[in-house]
Amino acid sequence: MTAAPIDHPDAPTPPAQDDRAARLVELRSRLDGTNINSETLLATDYLNHFNEVVMLLEMLPDMPDCLEDLREWQPKSYSDHFRDSVFSDRDLAIEAFTLVPPEFLTPFVQVVDNLDSAILGAVDHAGKAIDNGGEEGLAAAVKGAMPGIQSLLDMASAIINGAVVSLDQDEIDSILET
Repeated sequence: MTAAPIDHPDAPTPPAQDDRAARLVELRSRLDGTNINSETLLATDYLNHFNEVVMLLEMLPDMPDCLEDLREWQPKSYSDHFRDSVFSDRDLAIEAFTLVPPEFLTPFVQVVDNLDSAILGAVDHAGKAIDNGGEEGLAAAVKGAMPGIQSLLDMASAIINGAVVSLDQDEIDSILET
Protein backbone atom coordinates (compact mmCIF):
# COMPACT_ATOMS: atom_id res chain seq x y z
CA MET A 1 0.00 0.00 0.00
CA THR A 2 1.45 3.38 -0.93
CA ALA A 3 0.84 6.55 0.99
CA ALA A 4 -1.02 9.33 -0.73
CA PRO A 5 1.31 12.11 -1.85
CA ILE A 6 1.19 15.24 0.25
CA ASP A 7 0.00 18.43 -1.36
CA HIS A 8 2.88 20.85 -0.84
CA PRO A 9 5.06 22.72 -3.33
CA ASP A 10 8.26 21.30 -1.79
CA ALA A 11 7.00 17.72 -1.60
CA PRO A 12 9.05 15.60 -3.95
CA THR A 13 7.39 13.51 -6.59
CA PRO A 14 7.77 9.96 -5.32
CA PRO A 15 9.26 7.42 -7.71
CA ALA A 16 7.23 4.46 -8.89
CA GLN A 17 6.95 1.88 -6.11
CA ASP A 18 8.96 -0.82 -7.90
CA ASP A 19 11.80 1.61 -8.58
CA ARG A 20 11.68 3.07 -5.05
CA ALA A 21 13.09 0.03 -3.25
CA ALA A 22 16.06 -0.24 -5.57
CA ARG A 23 16.74 3.49 -5.38
CA LEU A 24 16.55 3.40 -1.57
CA VAL A 25 19.12 0.61 -1.31
CA GLU A 26 21.47 2.38 -3.71
CA LEU A 27 21.00 5.79 -2.06
CA ARG A 28 21.47 4.51 1.48
CA SER A 29 24.76 2.92 0.41
CA ARG A 30 26.04 6.44 -0.31
CA LEU A 31 24.98 8.01 2.99
CA ASP A 32 27.84 6.70 5.16
CA GLY A 33 29.99 9.59 6.31
CA THR A 34 27.34 12.23 5.64
CA ASN A 35 25.00 13.96 8.06
CA ILE A 36 21.98 12.75 6.10
CA ASN A 37 20.00 10.39 8.30
CA SER A 38 19.89 6.97 6.66
CA GLU A 39 16.41 6.24 8.02
CA THR A 40 14.64 9.54 7.33
CA LEU A 41 16.85 10.66 4.43
CA LEU A 42 16.78 14.19 5.87
CA ALA A 43 19.77 16.35 6.82
CA THR A 44 20.04 18.53 9.91
CA ASP A 45 21.83 21.17 7.85
CA TYR A 46 18.41 22.43 6.71
CA LEU A 47 17.77 23.69 10.24
CA ASN A 48 20.57 26.25 9.79
CA HIS A 49 18.11 28.25 7.70
CA PHE A 50 15.98 28.62 10.84
CA ASN A 51 18.73 28.76 13.47
CA GLU A 52 20.19 31.93 11.95
CA VAL A 53 16.90 33.81 12.05
CA VAL A 54 16.13 32.54 15.56
CA MET A 55 19.49 33.87 16.74
CA LEU A 56 18.68 37.27 15.24
CA LEU A 57 15.23 37.24 16.86
CA GLU A 58 16.78 36.51 20.25
CA MET A 59 19.22 39.43 19.80
CA LEU A 60 16.51 41.84 18.64
CA PRO A 61 15.50 43.28 22.04
CA ASP A 62 19.13 44.35 22.62
CA MET A 63 19.83 45.22 18.98
CA PRO A 64 16.64 46.57 17.33
CA ASP A 65 18.64 47.47 14.22
CA CYS A 66 18.64 43.72 13.41
CA LEU A 67 15.01 44.11 12.36
CA GLU A 68 15.93 44.88 8.74
CA ASP A 69 17.92 41.63 8.51
CA LEU A 70 14.97 39.77 10.02
CA ARG A 71 12.56 41.33 7.56
CA GLU A 72 14.74 40.09 4.69
CA TRP A 73 14.44 36.48 5.86
CA GLN A 74 12.09 34.37 3.78
CA PRO A 75 10.99 30.76 4.01
CA LYS A 76 13.10 28.50 1.85
CA SER A 77 12.19 25.02 0.73
CA TYR A 78 14.40 22.12 1.69
CA SER A 79 15.60 21.64 -1.88
CA ASP A 80 16.21 25.36 -2.43
CA HIS A 81 18.19 25.56 0.80
CA PHE A 82 20.55 22.88 -0.43
CA ARG A 83 20.73 24.27 -3.97
CA ASP A 84 21.91 27.57 -2.47
CA SER A 85 24.24 26.06 0.14
CA VAL A 86 27.89 25.09 0.24
CA PHE A 87 26.97 21.88 2.07
CA SER A 88 29.36 19.22 0.76
CA ASP A 89 26.59 16.67 0.20
CA ARG A 90 24.02 19.10 -1.12
CA ASP A 91 23.23 17.16 -4.32
CA LEU A 92 22.85 13.96 -2.31
CA ALA A 93 20.54 15.75 0.17
CA ILE A 94 18.33 16.95 -2.69
CA GLU A 95 18.27 13.48 -4.24
CA ALA A 96 17.51 11.83 -0.90
CA PHE A 97 14.60 14.21 -0.32
CA THR A 98 12.78 12.63 -3.26
CA LEU A 99 12.73 9.34 -1.34
CA VAL A 100 11.91 10.51 2.21
CA PRO A 101 9.42 8.02 3.65
CA PRO A 102 5.93 9.50 4.05
CA GLU A 103 5.90 8.90 7.83
CA PHE A 104 8.71 11.48 8.05
CA LEU A 105 7.95 13.70 5.07
CA THR A 106 4.36 14.56 5.97
CA PRO A 107 5.02 15.75 9.55
CA PHE A 108 8.31 17.38 8.50
CA VAL A 109 6.60 19.52 5.87
CA GLN A 110 3.79 20.36 8.31
CA VAL A 111 6.22 21.42 11.04
CA VAL A 112 8.35 23.46 8.60
CA ASP A 113 5.25 25.25 7.27
CA ASN A 114 4.25 26.15 10.82
CA LEU A 115 7.80 27.18 11.67
CA ASP A 116 7.88 29.50 8.65
CA SER A 117 4.58 31.06 9.75
CA ALA A 118 5.69 31.40 13.37
CA ILE A 119 8.92 33.13 12.42
CA LEU A 120 7.26 35.49 9.95
CA GLY A 121 4.59 36.28 12.54
CA ALA A 122 7.20 36.93 15.24
CA VAL A 123 9.15 39.26 12.94
CA ASP A 124 5.97 41.13 12.04
CA HIS A 125 4.93 41.42 15.68
CA ALA A 126 8.42 42.55 16.74
CA GLY A 127 8.47 45.11 13.92
CA LYS A 128 5.17 46.57 15.09
CA ALA A 129 6.53 46.79 18.64
CA ILE A 130 9.61 48.66 17.39
CA ASP A 131 7.47 50.95 15.23
CA ASN A 132 5.40 51.78 18.31
CA GLY A 133 8.60 52.64 20.20
CA GLY A 134 8.12 50.23 23.06
CA GLU A 135 11.21 48.35 24.22
CA GLU A 136 9.07 46.42 26.69
CA GLY A 137 6.65 45.48 23.92
CA LEU A 138 9.54 44.30 21.76
CA ALA A 139 11.01 42.16 24.52
CA ALA A 140 7.57 40.71 25.27
CA ALA A 141 6.92 39.98 21.58
CA VAL A 142 10.19 38.09 21.21
CA LYS A 143 9.87 36.33 24.56
CA GLY A 144 6.33 35.25 23.71
CA ALA A 145 7.25 33.86 20.30
CA MET A 146 10.40 31.95 21.21
CA PRO A 147 8.92 28.93 23.08
CA GLY A 148 6.66 28.02 20.16
CA ILE A 149 9.40 28.54 17.60
CA GLN A 150 11.84 26.48 19.67
CA SER A 151 9.28 23.69 20.08
CA LEU A 152 8.79 23.54 16.32
CA LEU A 153 12.55 23.54 15.74
CA ASP A 154 12.88 20.70 18.23
CA MET A 155 10.14 18.77 16.41
CA ALA A 156 11.82 19.30 13.04
CA SER A 157 15.12 18.08 14.49
CA ALA A 158 13.43 15.05 16.04
CA ILE A 159 11.82 14.13 12.72
CA ILE A 160 15.13 14.52 10.87
CA ASN A 161 16.70 12.21 13.43
CA GLY A 162 14.04 9.51 13.13
CA ALA A 163 11.22 10.35 15.51
CA VAL A 164 7.77 9.73 14.13
CA VAL A 165 5.82 12.86 15.06
CA SER A 166 2.09 13.05 14.58
CA LEU A 167 0.48 16.33 15.53
CA ASP A 168 -2.81 17.68 14.39
CA GLN A 169 -3.23 21.39 13.71
CA ASP A 170 -4.88 22.01 17.11
CA GLU A 171 -1.77 20.65 18.85
CA ILE A 172 0.52 22.87 16.77
CA ASP A 173 -1.71 25.88 17.41
CA SER A 174 -1.50 25.25 21.16
CA ILE A 175 2.31 25.10 20.95
CA LEU A 176 2.38 28.43 19.17
CA GLU A 177 0.06 30.01 21.74
CA THR A 178 2.45 29.35 24.63
